[in-house]
Amino acid sequence: MPNAILDPTGTVTSSSAARPAAPRAPRLASLRGKRVGLLINTKQNARPFLEEVGRLLAEKYGVTLSERVKVNFAVPEPENVIKELAAENDVVITGVGDCGSCSAAAAADGVVLEAAGVPVAAIITDSFIPTADAMAALRGAPGYQYATTAHPVAVLTPDKVRERAAQVLDDVVALLVDGGNTGKAEA
Repeated sequence: MPNAILDPTGTVTSSSAARPAAPRAPRLASLRGKRVGLLINTKQNARPFLEEVGRLLAEKYGVTLSERVKVNFAVPEPENVIKELAAENDVVITGVGDCGSCSAAAAADGVVLEAAGVPVAAIITDSFIPTADAMAALRGAPGYQYATTAHPVAVLTPDKVRERAAQVLDDVVALLVDGGNTGKAEA
């Protein structure tokens, strides 16, 4: 098939076909007292990284946290999970994209959750920016915004995980609230 792009989620699309841009959820005025969902992939250190981001948000903004662990880090979440996350949370933070497939899945989850009306901060390591960008474009969201942290995360000590989470916190907040970042946030 000429000019075809194989989407890793199983869909074949024509590169020349006009496709409407995926919607971006409205940003919140503040995180104060909001419900924050942590969508944790099963990659090494993803849980402690996102839990530290959540802890810092709870400390600073009084958010309430919920966690959901992905069954498969390499695959976008099914529609029923996206609907549940959208219904149960004001915002979602997902990641950590520390490999190609988990970065693509984090970007895909972010785009779909945004379309469901929930602001998302996906966290990707800098080595996989091209992967996350490609998946977002395939999902109809070229230029999708996410936070980045240095690669790798999987090999970090607990102290370094906490340090990296603290470094990316402002970028995560900027992606979720009004007046936030206009581009990809670097940590």
